[in-house]
Amino acid sequence: MDCTTLDRLEAGRAATISRLLAPGDEGLRLMELGFIPGRTVSALQAAPWGDPVAYGVCGAVIALRRADASRILIH
Repeated sequence: MDCTTLDRLEAGRAATISRLLAPGDEGLRLMELGFIPGRTVSALQAAPWGDPVAYGVCGAVIALRRADASRILIH
């Protein structure tokens, strides 16, 4: 199974969250936003300058900085 990080997911594509690479409170914050292993996440669109990126997860649209998205492992 090929794994990469969420910041590399192209707009219009979907993937499954494998695990979070963020420690402690950072990981908890991402899970509270809906980025939970096993859930499907889709990249919706990036801001004109490329950061942040809007992701669809758990029926919500969440904007994440690429630095935060790079802490979410997907497949």
